[in-house]
Amino acid sequence: MTEQRKVALVTGSSRGIGKAIAIRLAEKGYDIVINYARSKTAALETVNEIEQLGAKAIAIKANVGKPEKIKELFAQIDEEFGGRLDVFVNNAASGVLRPAMELEESHWDWTMGINSKGLLFCAQEAAKRMEKSNGGKIVSISSLGSIRVLENYTTVGVSKAALEALTRYLAVELSPKNIIVNAVSGGAVDTEALKHFPNRAELLEDARKNTPAGRMVEIDDLVNTVEFLVSDQSSMIRGQTIIVDGGRSLLV
Repeated sequence: MTEQRKVALVTGSSRGIGKAIAIRLAEKGYDIVINYARSKTAALETVNEIEQLGAKAIAIKANVGKPEKIKELFAQIDEEFGGRLDVFVNNAASGVLRPAMELEESHWDWTMGINSKGLLFCAQEAAKRMEKSNGGKIVSISSLGSIRVLENYTTVGVSKAALEALTRYLAVELSPKNIIVNAVSGGAVDTEALKHFPNRAELLEDARKNTPAGRMVEIDDLVNTVEFLVSDQSSMIRGQTIIVDGGRSLLV
């Protein structure tokens, strides 16, 4: 009887950082659940890339800001993988980029729903499956806007701060179940998501000029950190937000 392969769910993984994480985990021997909200074509392309690596992959559409959709997502995971889940990477993110004085209730609810509430209710479902396999790893993707004030970033920054606080609470509560919870916060990375920022050019120029490491953060820098946090080597790191920014946040 062959040993069952480990399973990883990466939300928001049809493109960008999420896709890169999903592919890296597939290379490390995981079967992958690709979650997406809009682009089915991109999600299926990612599935195809992962299958070419010899791993099993499925794409599931679900808005993780809605708890009922989260339950449907995990029901499909159960159907495909027999209730197994070893790693959950909470990468899906969205947000309305406006000054605080221009925000409406719908902007707040949308951003907090996907970026913060999504972690809580996905973690609840993930933990139920991880217990069956003697534990697991949960890693969320945050951003420096959680601790620094960035232009037009109010809703996203506050939602990421909530995500990091929730990471600490989950880490303590889930540790007795051998479920390890952490987060990764990255500096400015030139992804498709950054194109929605009105001050994108300024952010990238700042990162190029003022990062002590001498270069911008790249997607692989974040993926490497996630890979470390889901490995056995990081088992005593719990409830932490690892900042991957080449030292940029250390400067004014």
